[in-house]
Amino acid sequence: MMYQDLQGKVALVTGGSGGIGRETARVLAEQGMRVVINGRAPVAIEAAVKEIGGSAIGAAADTTDSAAVEAMREEVERRLGPVDVLAIFAGGGTGRPSPIDQTSEDDWHATLNANLTSTFLVIKSFLPRMRERRSGSIITMSSLAARTPTPASVAYTAAKAGIIALTKQLAHELAPTGIRVNAVAPSTIMTDRLEGRMPQEFKDRMLAEHPLGRLGTPLDVANVTAFLASDASSWLTGLTIDVAGGKWMP
Repeated sequence: MMYQDLQGKVALVTGGSGGIGRETARVLAEQGMRVVINGRAPVAIEAAVKEIGGSAIGAAADTTDSAAVEAMREEVERRLGPVDVLAIFAGGGTGRPSPIDQTSEDDWHATLNANLTSTFLVIKSFLPRMRERRSGSIITMSSLAARTPTPASVAYTAAKAGIIALTKQLAHELAPTGIRVNAVAPSTIMTDRLEGRMPQEFKDRMLAEHPLGRLGTPLDVANVTAFLASDASSWLTGLTIDVAGGKWMP
């Protein structure tokens, strides 16, 4: 599916140097967008930019640091102009099982900062220019862990649930301006990193839990993101789309 309205527009993908973010950056670039790939590791960013090609550029920044986010925004706007689409996919924490009484304060704060606070900081920085132009699409990254109990840690679950609440609140606040805010909530997505460390027994068990009979791929999430970025979804805001193979049916 090609979305002609995306051609020439600017998209920032945080966490874009690997996994779901990298595939999303590639799909948006194929739509003719000028894509900014954010991450923390310059080597990974450079590799992603080289792979995607076209007008893709890199922007290294720690999205949990407000000063770094502001510096990134200034550099992006200087080079490409204001951002039209925010795909805020940077996160942290593996979601490994961790009983609440065994979760340290440091782990709690680090997980919330990497997921929820970083989402807040990126939106806070880039939103004013969207308000000025009264247009834009913001796509946040939640998780199936925010929808239903999973083996994920309590900190990860709380952070991803917070992103859904933030998305709804912001969508309501921004609706009169024409800016739309939606979330994607993936179930198990087979990134290269996960593929390499998932035992076959565990993979088989995960497959059995998904009615569509397969695990998700980064492309599954990227395709939904492109739809939400485009005018094809112009009457959708405040939604969380579960990219979950039928595992979650609200």
